[in-house]
Amino acid sequence: MRHLLPLRYIEVVATAGSIRKAAENLSINSTALNRRILAMEKDLGVPIFERLPGGVRLSAAGEILLHHIRQQLGDMERVKGMIADLSGERRGHVAIACSQAMLPYFLPEQISVYRRAHPGVTFSVYVRDREAAEQALTTREADIALVFEPVRMSDLQLLLAVRQRVEAVLHPEHPLVSAGMLRLRDCLRFPIALPIATYGVRHLLETATRRSSQKLQPVVESDSFEFLRHYAVAENIVTLQIPLGLPSVDTPDLVRRSIDPRDVPDGVLYVGQLKGRTLPVAAARFCDQILSVFSERYDCF
Repeated sequence: MRHLLPLRYIEVVATAGSIRKAAENLSINSTALNRRILAMEKDLGVPIFERLPGGVRLSAAGEILLHHIRQQLGDMERVKGMIADLSGERRGHVAIACSQAMLPYFLPEQISVYRRAHPGVTFSVYVRDREAAEQALTTREADIALVFEPVRMSDLQLLLAVRQRVEAVLHPEHPLVSAGMLRLRDCLRFPIALPIATYGVRHLLETATRRSSQKLQPVVESDSFEFLRHYAVAENIVTLQIPLGLPSVDTPDLVRRSIDPRDVPDGVLYVGQLKGRTLPVAAARFCDQILSVFSERYDCF
C-alpha cells in the first residue's frame, strides 16, 4: 500500500546494504531513493544509516526503526488477509524458508493443494538450511521455516517437530537392496556420495561415526540433494537422505532402505515461526495445513 512505501524502502536498503543496490531492486532512481531516506532521517532527527565507503549500515536508531517497520508490514499483510476473508476470497502471500528436502515432493504437493482452494494466494520458497532459516524468520524474509537439524533456535517458536530416519538411496541392482534395515557399516563398505558438512544429514553421520572406528570417505560431495540422488542411481553407489526428500514409494530406478537408528539416530525437522509474531492469515492457514499433514504421515512431537 502506498503509505507504507517509505517503510518498505528502508527495509530494502537495510537488506541490500547499499542504496544503489536497493534502488535497482526497487526499480527506482538511486538519487530519489536517497532523498527519501534523508527526508525520513530529518523527520526523525537522527541518521537511520551510517554511510560507509562500500555502502550503508543501520545505525542504532535504524535498528529500532527497522524492527518497527517489519512489524508494520507484517501486520498489514495480516489485515489484508482478514479483509479478503470477509469477502470469501482469500488473498495474501506466504514466504517459506526450508531445507532442500522440502523442495522435490512435499512443498510442491502442499502448495498446489492450498492454491487450488485459494488461487489468490502467492508463495515464495527459499532454500535456507539450518542457521540461515532462522535468520530468514528474524528479518521477516520468511513467515514459516521448515528446517532439518537447525544449529540454534533462540528466535524460533517451535510449532511441530517431525522425526526423520536417515535412509540409504540405492539403484535397484545395488547389492544392499536385498537387505532390510541397513547398518551404517554396511553402507560404508561401498562407494558413497554425501551432502557437504553444513547440512543436517551429514552432521548426523559425522556424529555417528565419531562414536565408532568408522570413517566417512565420500567419493562425491555436493550441496544438492537432487544431484546426489540422481548420481547414486547413475553410478550405482550409496547416498543418504531423509524420507521427506524422497519419493513416498520405491520407483523403477530408486530404492530406499532405512539405516538402523542404533547407528544413526533419527534426525528432526523443525517447523516454526518467529517468536512473538502473529502470522498473516494466508501463512497461518497454510501452516495449519502442513502441520496436519505432518502429523498424519510422520512421528511428530
